[in-house]
Amino acid sequence: MTTQSNKLTLTEFPSYRPLLEHYERVKNLHMRRLFSVDSKRVDKFSIEHQDLLLDYSKNRITKETVALLCQLAKEAKLEEWRERMFNGEAINNTEGRSVLHTALRNRSNTPVMVNGKDVMPQINTTIDKVESFSDKVRSGEWKGYTGKVITDIVNIGIGGSDLGPKMVYQALEPFRHERLKVHFVSNVDGAHIDATLKQLDPETSLFIVSSKTFTTQETLTNAHNARKWFLKTALDEMHISKHFVAVSTNSEAVANFGIDTRNMFEFWNWVGGRYSLWSAIGLSVVLAIGMDHFKSMLEGAHSMDEHFRETPLEENMPVIMGMLGIWYNNFFDAESHGILPYDDYLRSLPLYLEQADMESNGKSVDRDGRKVDYATGPIIWGTSGINGQHAFYQALHQGTKLIPADFIISMLTHSEHQEQHNIMFSNALAQTEALMRGRNLDETYADIMASEKVPRDVEQRIHHMVFDGNHPTNTLLIRKLTPHSLGMLIALYEHKIFVQGIVWNLNSFDQWGVELGKQLAKKILEDINAPQATNSHDSSTNTLINYYRDIIQHKE
Repeated sequence: MTTQSNKLTLTEFPSYRPLLEHYERVKNLHMRRLFSVDSKRVDKFSIEHQDLLLDYSKNRITKETVALLCQLAKEAKLEEWRERMFNGEAINNTEGRSVLHTALRNRSNTPVMVNGKDVMPQINTTIDKVESFSDKVRSGEWKGYTGKVITDIVNIGIGGSDLGPKMVYQALEPFRHERLKVHFVSNVDGAHIDATLKQLDPETSLFIVSSKTFTTQETLTNAHNARKWFLKTALDEMHISKHFVAVSTNSEAVANFGIDTRNMFEFWNWVGGRYSLWSAIGLSVVLAIGMDHFKSMLEGAHSMDEHFRETPLEENMPVIMGMLGIWYNNFFDAESHGILPYDDYLRSLPLYLEQADMESNGKSVDRDGRKVDYATGPIIWGTSGINGQHAFYQALHQGTKLIPADFIISMLTHSEHQEQHNIMFSNALAQTEALMRGRNLDETYADIMASEKVPRDVEQRIHHMVFDGNHPTNTLLIRKLTPHSLGMLIALYEHKIFVQGIVWNLNSFDQWGVELGKQLAKKILEDINAPQATNSHDSSTNTLINYYRDIIQHKE
């Protein structure tokens, strides 16, 4: 197979014009009306897969909408591209790489070929190595240089080497080892590493330096500061091997740092950073929850992979979520999408999905290098549960922007406070109902008049209390947040992002947009440290550099 792009762009697909005409017919339909004429609407617009239930009935759609959107996906050759990804073809065309995070959780162990070689043996070897190491740390067999067991683990990384493991560590708190606490350092701001190190004892701390090339500026800066801090106590560099390990491919740089390369855990160039938590990048997670729970998470993701690969498009959870995003982004001109988890353990999921989605599909050039003439990846944002209700839900209900949102709710709680969980669950469903139904003028007046204290200025106040409704939401119910269900949830969003990238004809697996800033930062850093003022940039940047130089040189 080749990695040729789709010959047609979004607006040239045969189904685009019928979709546009359909949009004109249904754009003013109110969901309240759709529910009133079809008491079984939720049965038609919901999908269940194992411990996940997607209710997408509160969307501005009809059966015809779904059929047309799925036809668009077929015309974009989604099914063919899906097979190319799973089969190891180099669909990351700008870097000539396969995209095989799915192989990392391939629990069937079916061979996956890259350049004629099955990659499953090396994946399994790395899993075994991670398991052996984590078992030693968790059991207390692995000890620091003074003979004390490890109590604190520090994951030093950035981007995908930080966001994914940190999100999973928080999400799976009920499954953590009682002795081990994991810290995550990513920000190159020295305050971050300093605040973390203040909590640690060098005799009982283990650092994981996560960098594929072992050259990432932010990660290596923090790693060297941690190394310096450690040696103030340990004194002898030979002790580094007991307290520092690496997740990398650069054995020479790892060895030069002082890390025993036997404690270097490999991953491969077909593992994208934002898809890497399934690889050895997940070492901090394995140390926290154990390999059995980590494998359960892999199995959950694998089950979603199989659902995505085998289920017809009209019944396919990632496909439906992805195409609904296309519907709002490219027809209703929605610019953002909210991620609203009603589960405190999932509080970092919106931040994780910001990277996963916006770094994948935040692009204005398609696979062929052509400037697109249609909207691509939306702004992804959100926060946890009821906190958001007291922050930004005002704009969701009565603002001028259409903001589709996903409400993610765990039904069974790990907490003993069932009544509090009932409060949270009821609030989540109330918000989706309110966003869908709204409240018209007559209903608002009736509610006011039925209240215990009727204000005198009803006529002046009432228009501020009307809700238009008709705001679309998806509701994702998780039976209980476990490693298995979390794996399914993450894989669901990965595949949703893939679906949208294919329809927009994007390479969702590169990120060239981050490169220019990195290059310019190196030059600016040189200018800051130079003996003379700079004039090699634009007037604004020159002024700011020189102003900063003056401040830090005369800070006393």
